[in-house]
Amino acid sequence: MSERKVPGIDEYDGAAGGWGALAAVARAVKGQMAVGRETAALRRVNQPTGFDCPGCAWPDPQHTSSFEFCENGAKAVSWEATGKRATPDFFARHTLAELWEWSDHALEDEGRLTHPMAYDADADRYVPIGWDEAFARIGAALRALPHPDMAEFYTSGRTSNEAAFLYQLMVREYGTNNFPDCSNMCHEATSVGLPASIGVGKGTVTLDDFALCDALFSFGHNPGTNHPRMLSTLREVSKRGVPIVAVNPLRERGLERFTSPQHPGEMLTNTATPIAQTYYQVKIGGDLALLKGMMKWLLEADAADLAAGGAGVLDHAFIAEHTEGLDALHEDLAQTSWDDGVARSGLSRDDIAAAARLYAQAERVILCYGMGMTQHRRGTQNVQQMANLLLLRGNIGKPGAGIAPIRGHSNVQGDRTVGITEKPTQALVDAIRQRYGFAFPLPHGHDAVDAVRAIRDGRSRALVCMGGNLAVAMPDPDTTIPAMRNLDLAVHIATKLNRSHLIPARQVFLCRAWAAPSAMCRPAACNR
Repeated sequence: MSERKVPGIDEYDGAAGGWGALAAVARAVKGQMAVGRETAALRRVNQPTGFDCPGCAWPDPQHTSSFEFCENGAKAVSWEATGKRATPDFFARHTLAELWEWSDHALEDEGRLTHPMAYDADADRYVPIGWDEAFARIGAALRALPHPDMAEFYTSGRTSNEAAFLYQLMVREYGTNNFPDCSNMCHEATSVGLPASIGVGKGTVTLDDFALCDALFSFGHNPGTNHPRMLSTLREVSKRGVPIVAVNPLRERGLERFTSPQHPGEMLTNTATPIAQTYYQVKIGGDLALLKGMMKWLLEADAADLAAGGAGVLDHAFIAEHTEGLDALHEDLAQTSWDDGVARSGLSRDDIAAAARLYAQAERVILCYGMGMTQHRRGTQNVQQMANLLLLRGNIGKPGAGIAPIRGHSNVQGDRTVGITEKPTQALVDAIRQRYGFAFPLPHGHDAVDAVRAIRDGRSRALVCMGGNLAVAMPDPDTTIPAMRNLDLAVHIATKLNRSHLIPARQVFLCRAWAAPSAMCRPAACNR
């Protein structure tokens, strides 16, 4: 039976990276950027005196090249530094109804917004508006709400720390903690699950740990597309002979083989470094069954080894000193049958045992995971069972071992760190009162799901978006889009046009923003 062909998708037999990646970079730069000042920005990506790549959140290695970016990074920079502009003339030529029929790519490909715009319902078009008038009308609409909690203030992770800090300060002085955030749709399960398991909601490894690990497990992510600079790290791990185990329903080229553009030998010979030694294609949603099956095998092997007079498979000293709840885990796994685990995971019992055996044989294990594990109804359980697996053999808190949630783009975590949270702590309340002289309410506000429900039900009447594309980012557009149409006020602070901007509310403002703050940028002078 032949494989189904997907319209518009060409077959690609090469490795990730290599000449194919360089060709894609050339096409992206040619299609978006001028040859002069804009393309010079690529030489500043991830450099000590430059700027962090907006393409992903993979950390910077030691700088060894003038070109410290990947294919996706070059595309992201060229997309942001585009020479294209969406001017008032463009909006005069197109109604929102017309633009709604465009693809998402075509909307953004019109280029950077140049003026603040307001929606004219009679003409179904955006028309230019002065900054002073825009600020006055937006402020009046927010003040007219019966209660501050009737406004939602969304934030995208592309927002800088400085802008996010000022944004949350303004909103809290306004009087609400309604901070729906893009992280609600990606690694919220990490932020909830990991603190309950290990006391911290972030990864426990650094880039240096990858040079020390004895085995690496990769669950539910595609580095070739979502964080390509990680491929260089995985390449070095593979070159050391360390086994890499990939767990993903789909086979991803970046987890199979990689040709590094930074290594002339591979480029000139058109060869590639194998990445994953073993690739387990679990059923969709079958990761939890695999994790529990691996732990079930470990407990059974540990009991057998202890009965034979051995030291056991688990790290009993670590468990005794640093963990609690092992009996509850024992009980849960005892109630999980092998037949059920095999059926749910889509893997054989031998496959599960082989994965567990490889894990047990390694002294230092790193477990990486992405949003295939977190964007899931059992996302928090997935995260906590990955932590349990690592704890059983003491793979937390030692060099070369730990858990590595792979975030999306660069500033999802940063915005949370500077106060974008619907659940403020007492420490944050006290610090803002002490430094800025005002108190704000402590009760929890709305996350992204709560915000959409409140808008749908009429409990929230205003939405201010600091970047992002909420209508597309939310997993239920059939609820989100009609809800947004019923708003009294929608404000979009953005650099480019996207689908959320085409949803007409009673009042809609499209406020163009700089991608990076500049001391030379003032509201009256930012229309160039």
